[in-house]
Amino acid sequence: MNREALFEALKKPLLETNLDVLGQKYRGKVRDCYTTAAGERVIVVTDRISAFDRILGVLPVKGQLLNHVAAWWFEKTRDLVPNHVISTPDPNVMIAKECTPLPVEMVMRAYLTGTTSTSIWMHYQAGKREFCGHRLPNGLKQHQALPEVILTPSTKAAQGDHDVSASRDEILNISGMPAADFDRAAELAAQLFAAGQRICAERGLILVDTKYEFGKTPEGEIVVIDEIHTPDSSRFWFANTYEERMAAGEPPESFDKEYLRRWLAESGFRGDGPIPEIPDDVRVEATLRYQRAVEQITGETFQPNLEEPEPRIRRNLGI
Repeated sequence: MNREALFEALKKPLLETNLDVLGQKYRGKVRDCYTTAAGERVIVVTDRISAFDRILGVLPVKGQLLNHVAAWWFEKTRDLVPNHVISTPDPNVMIAKECTPLPVEMVMRAYLTGTTSTSIWMHYQAGKREFCGHRLPNGLKQHQALPEVILTPSTKAAQGDHDVSASRDEILNISGMPAADFDRAAELAAQLFAAGQRICAERGLILVDTKYEFGKTPEGEIVVIDEIHTPDSSRFWFANTYEERMAAGEPPESFDKEYLRRWLAESGFRGDGPIPEIPDDVRVEATLRYQRAVEQITGETFQPNLEEPEPRIRRNLGI
């Protein structure tokens, strides 16, 4: 997938879908979800890009990349942690079992980093030494490994609002969710993150941090939903340049949406106020970084489908 193809794909992005014949629609930041009468959820991964809890526009074929790598991870980890996936009938579509989402995002962190105002690094830089119930030692540097992997759960904010990181007890108080559900999801998140770190390390990558969402099936089983270890939900660094760049005082080399976050921050945007217009060359570069991440994780060459997306989706779903 070269730059010219991506500039061409920008002319027909998958910004929004209107597939109400499938069932009731729920529009997330990136995904359009439809609940069917058969108790399934049709998840259409669009090309929308979000950062700082805001929808910022589109990146070319981003939805295909995310759906592809999420499906790869779901299959890779299904024997470790149960998930909601039934099938992937289209490059942008995943069909899943309908679940009731838990009102929390399980965020696992292995490094002291981040660019948002609510990130662990910004808290630490401001002199705070407790984050989501975890005590942090003095003397840590930006991008340094934490003494141990920690869980820093957050609330699930409505669109336009910001997620709030909090401790286990605070999340239970805010959400009212059963402690047993929280603890089971936390246990599964730790297992997934350990597996993700191991698999990424085998591919020369550092899985820095990630977020997981969980849901409860009609039978009462807690399963992982939404996505796993994608460039949207996770931060990745190259292992072979990490030490050298840290020694030089440079930020680690990354290929997740941190590139776009940094561009926005350098443009003066950190989540509030008007969203700056993102130039096409920045959007194409962001997709190329997504592609590089996906290919390095999966070990497979990614080939996008450049057909008009909604007619292709309708055909593949038989609607």
